[in-house]
Amino acid sequence: MLGNLDLSFFSWDLLAPFVIKGFIFSIWLTVVATIGGIIFGTILALMRLSGKSFLDIPAAAYVNTMRSIPLVMVLLWFFLLIPFAIGRPIGAEVSAIITFIAFEAAYFSEIVRAGIQSIPRGQVNAGSAMGMTYSQNMKLVILPQAFRNMLPVFLTQTIILFQDTSLVYAIGAYDMLKGFETAGKNLGRPVEAYLLAAVLYFVMCMGLSWLVRRIQLKVQIIR
Repeated sequence: MLGNLDLSFFSWDLLAPFVIKGFIFSIWLTVVATIGGIIFGTILALMRLSGKSFLDIPAAAYVNTMRSIPLVMVLLWFFLLIPFAIGRPIGAEVSAIITFIAFEAAYFSEIVRAGIQSIPRGQVNAGSAMGMTYSQNMKLVILPQAFRNMLPVFLTQTIILFQDTSLVYAIGAYDMLKGFETAGKNLGRPVEAYLLAAVLYFVMCMGLSWLVRRIQLKVQIIR
């Protein structure tokens, strides 16, 4: 099969009509899921660190449940159950957005919780000594330092999230991988199309990983 590979006729003009739409959706899904996941994850982390069982227990149950289920299963559940619950379809793209935010929030919450706990206790005590409330201390003292420390880990998780966007094929959403698949079928070269998709994913993720390492070095210098 490898001997029959022919990439010579592939050009951007041929691929662009199929790939651009999926590429835009993959990037958009990554950005929206990252922002939503960080916001929701931060809330979950604060609930777990609140010291109040009525907040800690539900948040811990949510995080542990989501982290114990494969993402593709969560995608299928949301895609099939939400329309059943509300009585109308919401579409594969909307299902993917909801699923990724809900799923990634569990992982971002653990990153945020670890980042907050990494701040020396003296910082918390100093804020309290200045008369700050818990929320003021968290907003003005703890979270800014924690988010700076967590930035490389956030970006690493975002790279993983981008790779996971390829799983939306399971519910029929048109992502970058689906674009290459469609191009391969229409051009009669499915193997070559999948190979090009793998190369593009590899190049993008390697570039982002290099960026994360650079940012990590700068964060260490600031410390």
